[in-house]
Amino acid sequence: MVPAQIGRGTAAGRAPVLVFSLWCLICLSLAARLSPSMQQLEVQKHLRRLNKPPLKTIESPDGDIIDCVHISNQPAFDHPFLKDHKILTRPTYHPEGLFDENKVSEKPKERTNPINQLWHANGRCPENTIPIRRTKEDDVLRASSAKRYGKKRHRSIPQPRSADPDLINQSGHQHAIAYVEGDKFYGAKATINVWEPKIQQPNEFSLSQLWILGGSFGQDLNSIEAGWQVSPDLYGDNNTRLFTYWTSDAYQATGCYNLLCSGFIQVNSEIAMGASISPVSAFRSPQYDISILIWKDPSEGHWWMQFGNDYVLGYWPSFLFSYLADSASMVEWGGEVVNSEPDGLHTSTQMGSGHFPEEGFGKSSYFRNIQVVDSSNNLKAPKGIGTFTEQSNCYDVQTGSNGDWGHYFYYGGPGRNQNCP
Repeated sequence: MVPAQIGRGTAAGRAPVLVFSLWCLICLSLAARLSPSMQQLEVQKHLRRLNKPPLKTIESPDGDIIDCVHISNQPAFDHPFLKDHKILTRPTYHPEGLFDENKVSEKPKERTNPINQLWHANGRCPENTIPIRRTKEDDVLRASSAKRYGKKRHRSIPQPRSADPDLINQSGHQHAIAYVEGDKFYGAKATINVWEPKIQQPNEFSLSQLWILGGSFGQDLNSIEAGWQVSPDLYGDNNTRLFTYWTSDAYQATGCYNLLCSGFIQVNSEIAMGASISPVSAFRSPQYDISILIWKDPSEGHWWMQFGNDYVLGYWPSFLFSYLADSASMVEWGGEVVNSEPDGLHTSTQMGSGHFPEEGFGKSSYFRNIQVVDSSNNLKAPKGIGTFTEQSNCYDVQTGSNGDWGHYFYYGGPGRNQNCP
């Protein structure tokens, strides 16, 4: 009797509970059906924001689509502060004292070759347009969210002075860099040879770049960055690509790679940021390198970027930054990888060529003719260069100086090896 009474007593009371439970199940089922489409809507909205209507489209041999977008219709002008901005087609001043690149040919064994972008094989963009690598749905879906697409993770910057490896390695980022600090810097330059390092996991990357840094390494760090990278997560392949990055709050909310947010204003129709670089250097084979110069225009205060000797790419408006609105307090050059420690072991993702610095030219990766811009807008040799790496048995750096290459360094490594477990 007791069980029957209990059954009868709870049946009536249970009816609303059952109805509510059924209603919850229906809601959950609807939500499950809706959430992909909501995500889809978010992704499509993001793609519409990024992919501006092109005046011409070029298909690159590597599968990229390059859109030639009118210069006044680029993503930069989505920024509310740039609504009435008058585009500057060239900087007021170039830095004085560019290193004589022709000196390099004095040593045949250390001769390097010109470099191009793959999409050039199938066409060029017309005047008054800029080439933009089209973002595809898959690109955004690989990111953790549409909002995070095109952004670096927080704390991905080498912090040489207060080098606390435990703190730095929380993010799994590892570096081999040369740096200068303790002065006011108004720009930097380097020539970097280009490789195609192997990446172990799709969520890892390998890059070689220069950093122009302002402020402390806190929540408001300002950074302008440029170089080459291999990033399967960002681009969906293992090609070596030219890239830029900026942030004014230590990678938290502001900034992005290339033109994936409003900020950088491109003025050049020849070079596409995020597009593949070709050819690349190979072991004991011809070496290919790129030159990057970033400097602050003393008149307008904007930070300009030049690629090679001929291409002024564009500028970051000074209002994007707090500290860098005045000057940089540190400059860094070098390599960075993500070590996600797959299977609990150090990654075998390569930095640079994947070979250690002591192997030298044709085998190891290098930065040569590294210079800084001083307050008089002169390019000069950096003083008091420091070096930094978290684990030199995985990735290392060695500096040098000579008449041909000015101040230079070799850097990189294979990652996991018998001395780097």
